[in-house]
Amino acid sequence: MAEPSASGTPGARLHHPQLTTLVETARFHAAHRPDVTAVVCQDRGLTYAQLHRESNRIAHALRAAGAAPGARVAYLGKESEDYYAILFACAKSETVLVPVNWRLTAPEVGHILRDSGSDVLFLEEEFAPVLDRLPDAPPKTVVRLGTSDGFGAWKAAHPDTDPAASATPDTPVAQLYTSGTTGLPKGVVLAHRSFFAVRDALASENLDWIDWRGGDIALVGIPGFHVGGLWWATQNFNAGATVAALRAFAPRDAIELIRAKGVTTACVVPAMLRMMLAEPGVTPDDFTTLRKIVYGGSPISEALLEDSLAMFGSEFAQIYGLTETGNTAVCLPPADHVPGHPRMKAAGHPYPGVGCKVVDGDGRELPPGTVGEICLATPARMVEYWGLPD
Repeated sequence: MAEPSASGTPGARLHHPQLTTLVETARFHAAHRPDVTAVVCQDRGLTYAQLHRESNRIAHALRAAGAAPGARVAYLGKESEDYYAILFACAKSETVLVPVNWRLTAPEVGHILRDSGSDVLFLEEEFAPVLDRLPDAPPKTVVRLGTSDGFGAWKAAHPDTDPAASATPDTPVAQLYTSGTTGLPKGVVLAHRSFFAVRDALASENLDWIDWRGGDIALVGIPGFHVGGLWWATQNFNAGATVAALRAFAPRDAIELIRAKGVTTACVVPAMLRMMLAEPGVTPDDFTTLRKIVYGGSPISEALLEDSLAMFGSEFAQIYGLTETGNTAVCLPPADHVPGHPRMKAAGHPYPGVGCKVVDGDGRELPPGTVGEICLATPARMVEYWGLPD
């Protein structure tokens, strides 16, 4: 098992402005911190050198399977080190990762596979029965994860040399589907820049609302098929920190992972905090290494904030945004997380370089204190809705 190890000078803020794509991220950290653990999941892990080599091999295998630049590559499975290796492989092969919510029904999965036109599907064996219930034929290449003759054999014949990708910050790298509350889910296409813009915005003003520091081990509590989980993981990879992934969130598992691995930062939703607080026998001693918790998805109640401050003993930062904005566009920083503080009723401040206004039904900007539609302008914004230019 690859144990988490120090990533950079302990406590020093990690920011590598020269990195602008996930391709560069993999190359840089493999060269400069090869033995640092990049990702750990259950009893398995990959160092940055191993993550680089594994993603190289998978990228070559994708190309050999006929996945040309721009092709969609679907992933139906829970969190694992393989998921992140596949993410970087898509970046290096200039294909686009389509993470599929494993909680969806077969018809819903079928819509995403059909709409994205995915050429390849990486499938965890747990979800193999979904294939038999798809309304359409599955992608032409299905790679089964967790089987002796599946993923390992599929990639084994290919080299682990760098595939020399030429991705730019504007090259699409991921396509995530909306919840479909107003119709069928739409494919939100995100380029590499969506995973670097907020980091650079914070650094431009020397802000530590959210930060990444030497020695950080980051819990990803939000699923990787959600933009929040994918964004949080990439931020830590870009910094050269260690990602601690749960197969799926369970409060007891999260507490044990925090304690056993010395987790320093976490990205969760408030309901997850409440679940951990309710676990029998939990004490502040379980969280002595935690320094910052980033949360989103909903506001935090005053009572939950008070309980969380007492139990976790860390700073808190609230993030607000959506898939279309490349995840977070607004942040309520730690300094405002004071029970009873009037700013606790707000979503926070736009990041430097992010525009925010509230408009009426005719598009006219409204004054403060007025209800309307929130409009956000951010350099992390999506490329497009896939196949829906209108």
